Amino acid sequence: MKGAAFVYLIALCDDEAEELDKTEQMLGKYKERNPDTDFKIERFRSADGLLYMVREENYIPDLVLMDIYMPKKLGIEAAKELRSMGNSSRLVFLTTSREHALEAFGVDAAQYLVKPISEEALFAALDKIFGEMARERTKYLILRIDGKQQRVPLHEIMYCEAQRKMQCMYLADGTEYLLRMTMAELFGMLSMYEEFVRVGISYILNLEHIDNLNSQEICLSTGRKVYVPRGAYKSLKEQYFQYYCGGG
Repeated sequence: MKGAAFVYLIALCDDEAEELDKTEQMLGKYKERNPDTDFKIERFRSADGLLYMVREENYIPDLVLMDIYMPKKLGIEAAKELRSMGNSSRLVFLTTSREHALEAFGVDAAQYLVKPISEEALFAALDKIFGEMARERTKYLILRIDGKQQRVPLHEIMYCEAQRKMQCMYLADGTEYLLRMTMAELFGMLSMYEEFVRVGISYILNLEHIDNLNSQEICLSTGRKVYVPRGAYKSLKEQYFQYYCGGG
């Protein structure tokens, strides 16, 4: 895997601005101590605000730090709605009571921390969660497919093709996924893995699935063929040999 950093998306959800400030400050300290772990924070003053972003704006946080006691909707209720939408974000509840601990683990919460939260407790939870996510991301791509989050094994992805404003992903088992994202966005997710290369403006190829290639076409491991875009053969050939032979 290449050394490009992955930026995790973290959602903070608490109706009290002071609590959001405290949590964000602790996250800032955590990043200072762990410079290899990069993340972007979004703040929400209500559970409904977070749910709206997930449902309507295709916001897919990797980690949600959520208060349980909020007006209009409890954090536990919001977590149940997230799970019903197929959202598999890590959940950490930050609360003043242990009353909902069993319910929290019923929605597959990663951690349940009682306020006031110490840096030590939060940092220990983050170490575990980021460690798990880093290991997962070496094996899977997490995508929003048909309105739900889905883990797609990297080794199963043969190639992706741009189709107007959509991207079609072809898997080795014959599965095809139509993704609502740009080619640039999709390649941004795959480019950290050295086996994935951009070919022309329309394709992303997994070099591990190429059996052979020439100036006209690429023959993949399943027998499927992809035509080489004009002017792309020389660069693709060099990347292919570099990947398998180290340039030798």
